[in-house]
Amino acid sequence: MSWNPSLEPGCPDAIGVDAIETLIVPRARDLGDFEVRRALPAPKRQMVGPFIFFDQAGPAEFVTGKGVDVRPHPHIGLATVTYLYRGEFQHRDSLGTNQIILPGAVNWMVAGRGVTHSERTSAATRKGPHSLFGIQTWVALPEDKEDVAASFEHHGKDTLPLIEDNGLSVRLVLGRAWGRTAPASVFSDTFYADVTLQPNVRFPLPDDHEDRGLYIVEGSVSIAGQDFKAGQMMVFRPKDRITVAAGPQGARLMALGGATLGGPRHIWWNFVASSRDKIEAAKEEWRRGAWGQGLFDLPPDDRAEFIPLPS
Repeated sequence: MSWNPSLEPGCPDAIGVDAIETLIVPRARDLGDFEVRRALPAPKRQMVGPFIFFDQAGPAEFVTGKGVDVRPHPHIGLATVTYLYRGEFQHRDSLGTNQIILPGAVNWMVAGRGVTHSERTSAATRKGPHSLFGIQTWVALPEDKEDVAASFEHHGKDTLPLIEDNGLSVRLVLGRAWGRTAPASVFSDTFYADVTLQPNVRFPLPDDHEDRGLYIVEGSVSIAGQDFKAGQMMVFRPKDRITVAAGPQGARLMALGGATLGGPRHIWWNFVASSRDKIEAAKEEWRRGAWGQGLFDLPPDDRAEFIPLPS
C-alpha cells in the first residue's frame, strides 16, 4: 500500500482485539552491566515473517571505562540487524569489517554459510560515561540462500527512507513498505521500521505483507480500546487492515514482518538452519577452532579471545 496515515479501514475502533494473533511478553535476562529482553523466538511463536530472533538491549548506563564486550562468535543461516537508539557499537567480523554503528544507522551482516563477529564499546566511548539502548534481530535466510557467501553492509541514518506526517515519523530500516524501499540487500519479502508517534496519533501497518508484528519500545498503543505497553510484542492476523493509536504519552515502536519462509527453522546457540545436519556441522567446526581452514575464521583485529561452544 502507499502511505496514508488517515486510512479509515482498520482504525482502532473498527477492529477487534482478536486481530492480535499472538501477544508476546519478552523474557528478561540480566547480563551484569545491562538487561536484554528477548521477544523472539517465543514459546508460541518462532518467527514473524523471516525474523527469528528479537532482542532489546538496555537502556543501560555505563561509567567511565566500562562497556559491552561481546567476544567473537559464529553465525550460520541468518542475517543480523543492529539498530540503536542511543550509544554505539564497534562491529568487527571475519570479513575484515571494522565499523562503528551510531543511532539511526543499520548494520546488516549476512552470515550465509559462516561468519564470525564481535561487538564492543569502542575505546573512545569508554573514556567517559555513556549509555546504550537498541534492538538486535536475526533474519532467517531462505533455504536456497543459507549457503551464500558472508557479506556486510552499513547504511547511515540519512540513507534510510524517512516518512514524516502530522506527529508521525517512520524510518524504514529494511525491506519495503508504504511505497518505499530501504537500501539493504534482503533475500525475502521483508519490512522493518522504526516508528515514533506523538500522543494519540494513528499509525497504519502495511497490509500487503503476510506476517506483521509490532514491538512497543516506549510508551503505549491502543487497539480496539485495549491498551498495550512498552516491552510487549503483538503479532497480527494476516490480511486484516490494522491501525494502532498512540497512548497519551506517545509511543516508539518497531514494526516488522514479511513473507513466511518455506518451513520452520532449527535454532541452536547462534546457528539457524533448515536442517539439523547444518547445525551439527557448524558446531563441530567451531569446536575444532581451525581458524581460516573451514567455515569460520576470527576477525583480523579481534583474535585474542572468542566465545567457546556451549557444552
